[in-house]
Parts: sequence; C-alpha cells; structure tokens
Amino acid sequence: TPLVSLAFGRLVHQVLTEAELPTALLAVLPGKGGIVGDAIVRHPLVGRIGFTGGTGTGRGIAHAAADKLIPASLELGGKSPTIVREDADVEQALAGVMYGIFSSSGQSCIAGSRLFVHSSLYDSFVGELAARVRKLRVGPGTSPDTQVAPLVHHEHRDAVASYVELARQEGGRVLCGGAAPQGEQYTKGAYYLPTVIDSLPNSARACQEEIFGPVLVALAYDDEDELVAQANDSVYGLACGIWTRDARAAWRLGRRIEAGTVWINTYKQFSISTPFGGMKDSGLGTEKGRDLIRTYQRQKSLYWGTDTGPLPWAN
Repeated sequence: TPLVSLAFGRLVHQVLTEAELPTALLAVLPGKGGIVGDAIVRHPLVGRIGFTGGTGTGRGIAHAAADKLIPASLELGGKSPTIVREDADVEQALAGVMYGIFSSSGQSCIAGSRLFVHSSLYDSFVGELAARVRKLRVGPGTSPDTQVAPLVHHEHRDAVASYVELARQEGGRVLCGGAAPQGEQYTKGAYYLPTVIDSLPNSARACQEEIFGPVLVALAYDDEDELVAQANDSVYGLACGIWTRDARAAWRLGRRIEAGTVWINTYKQFSISTPFGGMKDSGLGTEKGRDLIRTYQRQKSLYWGTDTGPLPWAN
C-alpha cells in the first residue's frame, strides 16, 4: 500500500505541475501510524480527520479528535456476511462470493468473509465453491494471470495462518487451502492459499474476528430470523452481500442487516456519489457522496446592520 500511494503521489504531482498548481495540495507521508499518523492527527492546523484502518487505531484517533473538538470520519474493520438464499442464481453467487473475499487477497475491510448459505443447497454450493477456489491462480501481483496475490508481508501471512490453525482447533474443517503454497516461485512472497472453512459455529473466533486475508468461513442457515440473528451477531457492521432472485426478499433482508452498505447480486461495487460508512465497530461517519463533501465545509452566518449600528427592534 505505501508503494502504491507513493506512485500515485508522483502521478498527481506531475499533473499539478503541468496545471501550474501547488504540489502541496497532495502530501503522501508513509511511516508508522504511531509516529507519522499521530503527528498529523495532533497537529494544530489539521481541522478534520478522515481515517481508514483498524478499529483499535480508529478509537485512538477518535479520542484525539475529541480532544481537539474537530470532526472525524472513521472507516474501520469488518466481518461482513454474504448471503446465498435458496432462490439464488448459483453461478452468479459463486462468482460473486469468490470475488467478495479473494480479490485483494482478502486484505479488504469490506471482504465478504462470512458466507451464509441456505441449508437446502449448502452442500452442493459449498462443495462447488471449494472446487473452484482450488483452481484460483496464485502468483505475483505484477502478473496479469494472477487471481490471488501475496499478502502485504510475512508477519501478516503468519497471522492469517494462525487464524486458520485456530479454526482447526475450534473444530473447523478446512475444505481447501489452509497453507502457504509450495514451490520455488513462492519463496520470495508472503503467499497464502485461498481458504474455505466450514463446520464452525458463528461464535467461533474465526467467525467473529477480522482475519484480513484470503479466508472464508461458510455457515448454513434454515430461516430468515436465524440468518439475521447470526449475521448481526458481530461487533462489526460494514457491508453485506445478498444473492437472490426475489427483489422483495432482498429489500426486506437488506433492511434487517446491520451494515452500512448492502449489495444485492453484486459485491464491491461503488460509486463516488454514494455514501459509504459502517455501523458499530466498523466506523463513524461516511465517505463519498454529498455528505462527505459537506463535512469538509463550515457553515458561517454573516449579519449586516445599518450605518448607525444593529437594526432596532420593531415598534
């Protein structure tokens, strides 16, 4: 991420220079959050904060913003449910579920990391899903053929692997993946195979805590009330995906799920005009849309009197 940001910064500075605008309109400052980030947040000239990152760091930033009495929007973690109803288009749902968790190698706050499938098609759907996940092409991010790239660094890869091992200890069944790929071509990157796990209750740590890697946990459900209770049984409330042919059911279910964004028959689809934000431990405030623009503005009232002073009271 820092390398991408630096490359983006160079491109923007080139455009600003050609447009004869000050390059200081955009500053990219890579570094540890506890040093660089803290200095930015606490600087007296910073009047608003927009943060994307972990919930723990977000709480610290919220405290700093409160001390300065300045607004802050926080886009934090997630453990988003993706739901396959009994009437779903199976092919569309399979593709969407895989994209929702394995794109960006699962390193996405909105990753659809909890899969709920109706019990009437659970075995066939999850079986086919695991078969397709095994065929995903794991490789370097610079290759156009790669579908699942390495994780950001080896320490994070080890943290993801520890969650999979914890899931095994909690009784989970690893249907595919669950290890680093073997071979000379994988020795220089923090690779981890895309993984699907089932046979865990929603209360398991692997179902409750954000793994931030290519790990999907699958669960079965029987009725909508049970589904909603499990989907909402999380400290997070960032996103949700619903796969169904029934528009009324999708609308009803989407309103019951505690999430800032609900996608129906798609996932990770955004528009700059649509507000984005989370509930509960997933954040505070919104990004994008008209509401975000207004948070960067201040409302001020100007009152104009007469030459002799303020307007007199009417008799």
